[in-house]
Amino acid sequence: MSHAGLTRALKAWSTDPAELARVSVDRSGTVPDGLPDLVVFARDVDDVRRTVSYAAARGVPVVPRGAGSGVAGGAVAGAGAIVLDLSGLDRIAEIRPDDAIAVVEPGVVTADLDAAAAAHGLRYAPDPASAAFSTIGGNIATNAGGLRCVKYGVTRDAVLAVDAVLGDGTLVRTGRRTVKGVTGYDLTGLLVGSEGTLGVIVGATLRLSPLPAATATAGAFFATAEDAVAAVTALQRRGLRPSTAELLDRATLVAIDQAQGGDLHTRGQVFLLLQTDGHGAEAELAEAERVLRPLATSVETTTDPVVADRLVATRRAALPAVERHGRVLIEDIAVPRSQIAGTVAAVERIAASTGVRIFVFAHVGDGNLHPIVLAGSAPPEQVDLAVAAVFEHALSVGGTLTGEHGVGTLKRPWLAAELGDPVLDLHRRIKAVFDPAGILNPGKAI
Repeated sequence: MSHAGLTRALKAWSTDPAELARVSVDRSGTVPDGLPDLVVFARDVDDVRRTVSYAAARGVPVVPRGAGSGVAGGAVAGAGAIVLDLSGLDRIAEIRPDDAIAVVEPGVVTADLDAAAAAHGLRYAPDPASAAFSTIGGNIATNAGGLRCVKYGVTRDAVLAVDAVLGDGTLVRTGRRTVKGVTGYDLTGLLVGSEGTLGVIVGATLRLSPLPAATATAGAFFATAEDAVAAVTALQRRGLRPSTAELLDRATLVAIDQAQGGDLHTRGQVFLLLQTDGHGAEAELAEAERVLRPLATSVETTTDPVVADRLVATRRAALPAVERHGRVLIEDIAVPRSQIAGTVAAVERIAASTGVRIFVFAHVGDGNLHPIVLAGSAPPEQVDLAVAAVFEHALSVGGTLTGEHGVGTLKRPWLAAELGDPVLDLHRRIKAVFDPAGILNPGKAI
């Protein structure tokens, strides 16, 4: 379909098939049902408003896109769609150190904001694994988490206000620049995590945090996941607040060793990375070590940044090591903390019964697990069975289908099982208010 009426008013766009193929997919591996009609490279908010208004008047789907780093199919665009690429809106408009806030456009790369804040003695606390290339707009769309979220919260906790273009082209500003404020409904919180289905984020005011005065790090190995989770639970019961608490299972340790020629898997069945930060970081880690040692097979602690980087690198190496074995499905569930060990065991049983290779990483401090499914390790029907069993287990123990990656297209079949039909219908009615024509990222999230 020709969109000449729109492109005449735009600054940058393309209908080149190679470019359309590039912007039609994300990291989920989802294959769209054809190429989109057009990609719009937004250069300012007017480009976004023109595109959305044009599409709403004609019933054309609009798929907002940042870096395409999502893993749930939220940025996949099929035949007949217009892709709205926001990566060019990449300006850090303002950093206000005294207020500890940043005002940014959606295309700002997460790590770039963190680096800019560091020049003022601050940081942007959310740190998804994709921080080096993911954008703030995408993080807001999925309510992204990361390694530090156990102490500092997820993206929603850092967003004070957003500028968004609604489904009819209206530009709205929700929230405020103050830390406190309860005037009106929390529309900012509603837009965060809405996966581009309620509005296109074109700006955000973000909370920054002071850079920690010090950081202390521990790497511990355990004979079982139960021992590792018991250690983290004991830490929390003592009132300790690690900034990072990450777990890797044995299958993952083996994969890392295969990639790097190491011996991690010989030291224990489970690896736990722990970090404390702030003025009392060293004392807090010393207290944590006293908790860990009776349960662990070995513990290494350090305040040396070089050694800490080596320990953190073990966690960072996990996904690349698994991806060496083929295409992966990066799943994302969350369960009550009391159910973490049982869930790791359940995933192992699911892998054994289906013949599907599954590797588990976990933000163990808040119960967010990533069962990484090796897609080619078994026939497709067995892979589907394994994934469904993982979701069913999470829901059966009071968990959720997604802790930080979003629903996208991949998890929609299970939505009613978690939300229930009345709540799912409420979601759809809310979408109709924000997006009357139903053109914003249709088929995603709800």
